[in-house]
Amino acid sequence: MNKQSQWKSSTGFILASAGSAIGLGAMWKFPYMAGIYGGGAFLLMFLVFTIFVGLPLLIMEFTVGKMGRTYTTKIYEKLTKKRWLNVIGWNGNLAVFILFGFYSVIGGWIVIYIINVAFQILTFSNDQLGSIAFETIIGNPWLTITGQGIFILLTMIIVMMGVEKGLEKASKFMMPLLFIFLIVIVIKSFSLEGSMEGLKFILEPRLEDISMEGVLFALGQSFFTLSLGTTGMITYASYASKEMTIKTSAVSIVAMNILVSVLAGMAIFPAIAAFGYSPTEGPGLLFKVLPKVFDQMAFGQGFYLIFLILFLFAALTSSISLLELNVSNFTKNDNSKRKPVAFYASLLVFMISIPATLSFSSLSGIQFGAGSIFDNMDFLVINILMPLGALGTTLVVGQVLNKDDLKAHFGKDKFKLFMPWYYLVKFILPVIIVLIFIAQFI
Repeated sequence: MNKQSQWKSSTGFILASAGSAIGLGAMWKFPYMAGIYGGGAFLLMFLVFTIFVGLPLLIMEFTVGKMGRTYTTKIYEKLTKKRWLNVIGWNGNLAVFILFGFYSVIGGWIVIYIINVAFQILTFSNDQLGSIAFETIIGNPWLTITGQGIFILLTMIIVMMGVEKGLEKASKFMMPLLFIFLIVIVIKSFSLEGSMEGLKFILEPRLEDISMEGVLFALGQSFFTLSLGTTGMITYASYASKEMTIKTSAVSIVAMNILVSVLAGMAIFPAIAAFGYSPTEGPGLLFKVLPKVFDQMAFGQGFYLIFLILFLFAALTSSISLLELNVSNFTKNDNSKRKPVAFYASLLVFMISIPATLSFSSLSGIQFGAGSIFDNMDFLVINILMPLGALGTTLVVGQVLNKDDLKAHFGKDKFKLFMPWYYLVKFILPVIIVLIFIAQFI
């Protein structure tokens, strides 16, 4: 018997969606992208894109999911009666498949750090947390592949358990604890000598630091942290009850996403200034700086271990949504097929992601296009497939779907927001996406 998964509560839906959106995007990628592209200038561009582009697009994807209530490689045909529009869903399916591949590389790093710190604690080691050499870890092929395999295995197990038993239960305690620990780290970072220069770097926008490349990556960061253009949010909304309020859910998720991004920046950049690191350290920034912050705390090893576990949970909430989209599309709402599909999809992702893992070690000499194999997977998803998916959905919603049907699913409209949102999606957002898409190749 076919039975589609469903969230038991709006809170579970919001927390799981927020976890999907936040994850590594806000905590890992935002700080290092901000470090490369101007700190406060990047934060300002990110905020503008997230509020004025990301939020309307997230409302749009929730609306499509709530209207269609089926898997995303079928939902466009169901809503429009045009089968060829399912290509948008398949684009999203490909995007999350590749995204999960390079995402699991970072998840594997977190697993390795957890094992390292746990070993220090169990052996009563007096070694500084900052002595864990990031470059040595990512340069070890077998170690990183093992960590990546463990991360994919954990994701697979939770997805096999399903929405109610796996995704919703896990999200209800992951996100609140993560917020608490981030605030603790921010407070500690502020107390470090010389930290205020780092705080100034991330909070003070300098117009001279704004570049076209920074604008492009700020938009990409907004898409990445909100999981836009992959149809992942459409999948999650298709599981929601008919009573779910789209606007409230979307605003809550965007607010949490912005808050975690800002907190991550405020935790990292004061510490960067205090310890003399360069803000342009790149993907390893979080792993190099935070251990030194915890070294300054009493019981630092224990607190760092707890933080890493929460960080792993945050990464898992995102990877869960990536695997869930593929599982949803291939089970076609038949939950009896969930476990075997999750297993084979996970195995395939593991196999195709190994080159991305090795791009920091034995395959580091392979450079083309955007850089390493890892960099090219990142660029393909975030700068091409995600914008294409978002553009396709805006065209379907703005040009094909019936306006009255959209309004009916938009919910109560006390502040008369439907028409501004509708015309934004219909006329303005497609133009913005196309122009920025073209600009990156110019």
